[in-house]
Amino acid sequence: MARDYYGTLGVRQDATSEEIKRAYRKLARELHPDVNPDEAAQARFREVTAAYEVLSDPQKRKIVDMGGDPLGNGGGGGGGGRDPFGGFGLGDIMDAFFGAAGGGGGRGPRSRVQPGSDALLRIQMTLEECANGISREIAVETAILCDLCRGSGCADGSSPTTCDTCGGRGEVQSVQRSFLGQVVTARACPTCRGLGEVIPDPCRQCAGEGRVRARRTITAKIPPGVADGMRVRLSGQGEVGPGGGPSGDLYIEVEELPHSTFEREGADLHCTLRVPMTTAVLGAVLPLEAIDGRIELELEPGTQPEAELVLTGRGLPRLRSTGRVDGRGDLHVHIEVEIPTRLDARQTELLRELATLRGEEQHTLANATGRSGGLFSRLRSRR
Repeated sequence: MARDYYGTLGVRQDATSEEIKRAYRKLARELHPDVNPDEAAQARFREVTAAYEVLSDPQKRKIVDMGGDPLGNGGGGGGGGRDPFGGFGLGDIMDAFFGAAGGGGGRGPRSRVQPGSDALLRIQMTLEECANGISREIAVETAILCDLCRGSGCADGSSPTTCDTCGGRGEVQSVQRSFLGQVVTARACPTCRGLGEVIPDPCRQCAGEGRVRARRTITAKIPPGVADGMRVRLSGQGEVGPGGGPSGDLYIEVEELPHSTFEREGADLHCTLRVPMTTAVLGAVLPLEAIDGRIELELEPGTQPEAELVLTGRGLPRLRSTGRVDGRGDLHVHIEVEIPTRLDARQTELLRELATLRGEEQHTLANATGRSGGLFSRLRSRR
């Protein structure tokens, strides 16, 4: 009985060659031994590979459509204990079937000059520095252009030559046999590392890299309004690339230090102000050192515990993603009233006199409607 090659790949009988190719590629990535070492997966991989070999060949597919089996009873790949994959990895199989490197369609040599990598540096900043911005000198260990060869990698008076191993192509090809037939693969040339040329007389300072490691000092300008975890990008201040390629970027990540007085919430600041009971009752003008200078805080008479005073625009600058500052946040002052715990005789007498004058000798409770009564009368009303 003929095998269902279409069912093996999960495609319809009228599937196009492109649909068959996509189906095989998807299954091959899931089942190849480099990805899935399970024996059942390997057997399944042999089946889908054989199905693709048949359906990708117009003559063999015609036999299948006529009800025959072009592989006969022995189809499905090599047996007898041989490695059915011929020592190929998943990348080799994909390249061979889909033309990434097989069939002589090489990619060509890559350039010796490559862009440099980005770099990341963390700095600590106080809340005041985050509020005002800073300009700080920072020492950076990075790759810089070799000043001896100016990035060429060659000693004075010499130049690169064509690689003898690959003939300047940057890759070498090899042909191996597997149950799929001959498979041509291309790999980066081990001699020139894919460059197509070698430096016979490299620079004695950079050993042909065109760059060297060095310590340099840069000026980092951090704008006002930055917060913990934010990164500031310094364009072109990263590592110089191989062969003297363009520099990457340097990212400065901010680590904001805790403040003894203020807590930050975005661009807003919060602080707690503890005041004596008498100050809350009588009111006062209190000095407060804000992040942007001294403030005269006016506390109204009768200020209640846990009151919150909001000072508009006395927070931190609002830094937008564009790097521009758009206004400032607010300063939230939370009032905490301190109740005295130790009173002398005179103080106790005065407070009792005040309570008598205000009719507060007895504790009262407010009910749900806001009316109040004595403690015992309230309890009686609930019976």
